[in-house]
Amino acid sequence: MPELRGPELPEPELPGPTEWGDGPGVGPWQGPLPDDPRYDPDLLRDGDTRNVVDAYRYWTRDAIVADIDGRRHRLHIAIENFGNDANIGAVVRTANAFAVHTVHIVGRRRWNRRGAMVTDRYQRLCHHDTTADLLRFAAGAGLVVVAVDNVPGAARIEDTVLPRDCLLVFGQEGPGITPEVKVGADATVSIAQFGSTRSINAAVAAGIAMHTWIRQHADLGDAW
Repeated sequence: MPELRGPELPEPELPGPTEWGDGPGVGPWQGPLPDDPRYDPDLLRDGDTRNVVDAYRYWTRDAIVADIDGRRHRLHIAIENFGNDANIGAVVRTANAFAVHTVHIVGRRRWNRRGAMVTDRYQRLCHHDTTADLLRFAAGAGLVVVAVDNVPGAARIEDTVLPRDCLLVFGQEGPGITPEVKVGADATVSIAQFGSTRSINAAVAAGIAMHTWIRQHADLGDAW
């Protein structure tokens, strides 16, 4: 029997800017110290083990935030937090990865930050006590409100061109978006599913929706 062989694998490449090496971070700076106020003297001396891309190694947090602020997209994200939703941290982390303008948290001020993996330090966050407050903000900011939920009558996100100035709203795990969002949203989209589960994890759904906006509106040449 002839030997079955798979396709030839490409030659290994050097790690990209978002890939870690063998350890979590880098050690102390080697060589002459940079004359640049963006660099943190303590990190240069001790090393940088933070969860940041290589382009931001040794930078101060303020310098990183200022740089991201100059590159943020016009996309806003909101998640309702009227219970105790553990997905918010993961949503914040994903929003940071896509340089989302602001993450809006509606309802409870307290949320589990563990899933954010410290990315909340670099991401704009805004709290609203009620959904009505969120919708008033969106109207004043000129944002089109798009709810994301698998409900009857929702348009397929795969077939929808999302607005550039957009506020994507996600509900809690289980109950989904509130009636106030259903009424106040300019549109509602759903994510195509093919298995037995009734819904996708809220943080996963948020990532899919954010990436849909990125594919439609972001300049991929600016990605790391």
